[in-house]
Amino acid sequence: MEVETINEVTHLIDEFGDSNARSSKTGFSGIIKIETAIELLELIEKFRDKIENEPWELRYCSRIIPIQKTCETDLILIKENVIKLISLIKPNESYKISIERRNSELIRNDIISDIANLLSNNVSLENPDWEVIIQILGNETGVSVMPANCILSISKIKRLN
Repeated sequence: MEVETINEVTHLIDEFGDSNARSSKTGFSGIIKIETAIELLELIEKFRDKIENEPWELRYCSRIIPIQKTCETDLILIKENVIKLISLIKPNESYKISIERRNSELIRNDIISDIANLLSNNVSLENPDWEVIIQILGNETGVSVMPANCILSISKIKRLN
């Protein structure tokens, strides 16, 4: 399925304006990595628009998780990357931390605690302004600080339309 998903997503990114996007398998079943020159928020909106208006164009991809920075899976390096991004969150804005771990010994609550200690903002699990996204895939971790609802669940968007 990864090959079909790669073909589907790279075709759409080409349609969105980046014919040089790079794709690869991650070694984790069902998870691929795409690198593109398109700015992430713009890319998320283009995918959201495509899903809402032409849902048949996405048959294999189930979720899109935007990643701004990658690093080795090490709590200190993860925190350093979050620090580089959290200035996006204004003092009066809320956030939540989303973590998915695959093949990692890092403890979820340790990650949450260390990242939460970097922010004095209010936490809102139900209606945050921002989302701190941590995706751990073995020895590689992806980190993002994005406006809420930037993780796209294709089936959920299709159901709502």
